[in-house]
Amino acid sequence: MPNLQSLVWSALKADDWVCRKPAEIGWAGLGGAGLQHIVSAAKDFERCSSIPRVSGAAAPSDPLSSKLCFDCRAVDSTGIKAEGEGEWNARKHGGSKRRLWRKIHIGIDEKTLEISAIEATSSSIGDAPVLPDLLNQIPPDEEIGSVTADGAYDTRKCHDAIAARNAHAVIPPRKNAKLWKPDTPGARARNEAVRSSKYLGRALWRQLSGYHRRSRVETKMHCVKLLGQRLSARDFDRQVAEIQIRAAILNGFTALGIPQTEAVG
Repeated sequence: MPNLQSLVWSALKADDWVCRKPAEIGWAGLGGAGLQHIVSAAKDFERCSSIPRVSGAAAPSDPLSSKLCFDCRAVDSTGIKAEGEGEWNARKHGGSKRRLWRKIHIGIDEKTLEISAIEATSSSIGDAPVLPDLLNQIPPDEEIGSVTADGAYDTRKCHDAIAARNAHAVIPPRKNAKLWKPDTPGARARNEAVRSSKYLGRALWRQLSGYHRRSRVETKMHCVKLLGQRLSARDFDRQVAEIQIRAAILNGFTALGIPQTEAVG
């Protein structure tokens, strides 16, 4: 029975179009005809594979064209190795010291847990500059209730991008945060968060604001790495395609169903 990593690799090999025209996939986003073509190839492999299906489960909807109501978003980023030996191998056997990392930035729908936006950048790009691009991948007619992210996104550019989508930012202010000049809606909303955090305390503010929901995007990022701790491709365009395929496969599994937990006792 193939595991998830073999599913990713088989999806990469399933369609020669991925190897011949990687640049047509685009640098960002899950939309576009190019990525839909990749998703189709991955689904073709899934249909002919021996992975058992859940009895009575309906076929998953297209994970990249879902029209579900997006209410809340959670954003996170992580690094993934692209080139270089593992740390233990390099230390034990003196492997090459050259290591190359890529950063994966994702945004998920907190209700469906599907990846709704994704970006791949070099390791030199920070987290905050990518948030507006992630929000731009969500259709303008899709309503966003809130955007949850960690303190690295506490910048004017991020708050203004969130306010432009009429969404509420759940971003903890830094410990030494100062009030900004209230010249934009994003700055005014951030100033209110600073006042609330100082009045209630950081711990209580996080509890009341629902900041704990960010753990869902961290769990999803862990799932992305379960498909492999490093990238197989060497060309950046192909690396972008590989990362997007991972997102499409995870969305396909998520569409089959997610566990429902209830507190007891």
